[in-house]
Amino acid sequence: MHGLETRIGVVGVGRMGANMALRLRDVGYSIARVYDARSETANEVASELRVPAAATLAEVARNSDVVITVVSDDAAMERIFATEGDSLLDGANGTLFVNCATISPDVHVEVQARVEARGGTSLEACMASSIPQARDGTLYLMIGGRRETFERARPLLERLSKKLRYVGSAGEAAKVKALVNMVMNINTAGLAEGLGLGDALGLDLTMLREVFAETGAASRVLETDGADMQQREHDVYFSAAHAAKDSNIALALARAHDVDLPLAAATARQYERMIELGLGELDKSGVAELTFPARALQRVEK
Repeated sequence: MHGLETRIGVVGVGRMGANMALRLRDVGYSIARVYDARSETANEVASELRVPAAATLAEVARNSDVVITVVSDDAAMERIFATEGDSLLDGANGTLFVNCATISPDVHVEVQARVEARGGTSLEACMASSIPQARDGTLYLMIGGRRETFERARPLLERLSKKLRYVGSAGEAAKVKALVNMVMNINTAGLAEGLGLGDALGLDLTMLREVFAETGAASRVLETDGADMQQREHDVYFSAAHAAKDSNIALALARAHDVDLPLAAATARQYERMIELGLGELDKSGVAELTFPARALQRVEK
């Protein structure tokens, strides 16, 4: 079923979804339909792919063997798999849904139950990568769902990823992804504070980043975000708004299990402040705008 003749539908063709669709087209898959809540976005991507932009979610499901979904949050996921009105469930019989958004684990569990009740199958394929990796097929994917569904989908998933990690049943990969993003966000906010204090002390920030890289202050975030923080280049790869959402998913899990996470809570508040200041669509590296004293002063003066 999941060879190159497989018809692929993509729901949510923002930066990640569009690049995944382009990647699959480039390696020979047939993209059958694309859909986005913003019709202009769907039309632009459909034009580039030379495929139809679906008018409804049901149209995507009915014309696809596999539907990849990349939506923004729990509410969006509930909408596309709604039990009433236009929904992917209307064409779920025999269809595999590969759901890539970072959302609450319980929502993945519920989606699997709804899909299976309609004769379909579903997986969560949580992504720990960004836009360039989506385009060149080197995503790191954490998979949750039934093992047999994963094995059937493996050939397709391998064309999108450099490495697959099967985590467990529905919801389990989403738990891991929540923790990945929680720790990443803490590291990002911590780096912003270190560089912000270094700037206040009059230190050369290039030198400081080089020292960080050779010591216990080293991190993957230092590699990806350090220079951007120093140079105020915050082109979005992973937005501050998404960082806030994902940190709060982890905090909800912590509350449910009576675990106190003060660093995660403080980090979530920093990203929430960015949203309040109108900076939510900056890259997460933009958290440095809150920690460099001169930048914070400029913001108050404005």
